[in-house]
Amino acid sequence: MAINKNHEFEELDGIKCAIVEKNSPQQRVDFLKPLLEFNKFTVVVVPSPPPKVVPVPAATVVSEETIAEPPPPPPVTFTIGVTDVTFNPINAIFGRLLKTPDGHIVTLAYWQQLESVSHDDVPYFESKVD
Repeated sequence: MAINKNHEFEELDGIKCAIVEKNSPQQRVDFLKPLLEFNKFTVVVVPSPPPKVVPVPAATVVSEETIAEPPPPPPVTFTIGVTDVTFNPINAIFGRLLKTPDGHIVTLAYWQQLESVSHDDVPYFESKVD
């Protein structure tokens, strides 16, 4: 049980893991897994359970042409965890503990995939606001 929402851990495939992200699409897994493995973390990825669906009441047939369409299938998502239960993604990003394969510090924008290259010239706490 986590103390707060920022530091969760669960058993993934029978291994106690710190949760990095839940309900992540495959593209996010493809980005985070190599990044975390480069930083010497053992990554565990498991499919997330499907969301709970409220049962749809039976459709009344007015004519033979009226047929209720089934709801679309839920998107396939994954839960990403690392075996180091002390890992906290927020502390790792703002504590400047993670590096990219090209040697730069992982920034929040890079982590959120808003930038394709990490610009780590000035830490966020030293940047000057005009």
